[in-house]
Amino acid sequence: MNLPKGREAFEPKRPGSKDVAWCPGCGNFGIRNILISALAELGLRPSQVAIISGIGQAAKMPHYINANGYHTLHGRAIPIATGVKVANPELTVIAEGGDGDMYAEGGNHLMHAIRRNPDITVLIHDNQVYGLTKGQASPTTMKGMKTPTQPWGVFEEPFNPVALAIALDASFVARTFMGYFRESVEIIKKAIEHKGLSIVDIFHPCVSFNKVNTYAWYKEHTYWMDDHDPYDREAAFKRAIETDPLPLGVFYINEKPTFEELVPAYKSDKTPLWKREPKVEEIRKILDIKRRL
Repeated sequence: MNLPKGREAFEPKRPGSKDVAWCPGCGNFGIRNILISALAELGLRPSQVAIISGIGQAAKMPHYINANGYHTLHGRAIPIATGVKVANPELTVIAEGGDGDMYAEGGNHLMHAIRRNPDITVLIHDNQVYGLTKGQASPTTMKGMKTPTQPWGVFEEPFNPVALAIALDASFVARTFMGYFRESVEIIKKAIEHKGLSIVDIFHPCVSFNKVNTYAWYKEHTYWMDDHDPYDREAAFKRAIETDPLPLGVFYINEKPTFEELVPAYKSDKTPLWKREPKVEEIRKILDIKRRL
């Protein structure tokens, strides 16, 4: 197999690192390969990348890629990633998690990140089920699907993350299926290169607990938007609410100032926060004033 230039740098060097905790055939393997290829093709080095994750099978990604990583709390990858980017704007920061981690526990953070528009890329492994905790319904599970906690069948409407992101005027919104390797690599490259919050919903099968949304199902029930203008918000929203087949590609792009650009700390000084020396005396004065209040 001919690996893309630079890809080897992102492969873990630790002994036994290939013994991952994903089931054989899991879509997470494909997403890992897609992400490593995208990073390598962009010419990035491991020291330039930080991958922040929450809890879940998808959130184990930092363990299996040779880059800076932080495995944080359930649903909290996005605020941590925002903080990392503010402290060091020179880093390429990726927040990664599953549909439960990002849309349920972390749904509030996703919405407010859209408001703030930090220059980070959010990758959501959307297998439409909770894979780590043995197959309960997730926010994106289809109606009627039977699970261990919904043996009678899911009756709630599935969450539509693409439509929500466009409705909230997110900066970059895309969706792909990891079964399309080259197309997925290109979408993630565009998301990383975009200046602002990039949200990529990635369909992938859970071979152990989701027997409905299989590799074949995604191939049969999706299509690529070849004639779509991503700068047309109304057209993007119309595409986002289509249900079967589900459109894939870049839905919406809206370039606007990023959170880091608007933070007062960078208005007069572009030096990354992590490189600055703390102003101890000023901090002490502020604390003294607070104590007297």
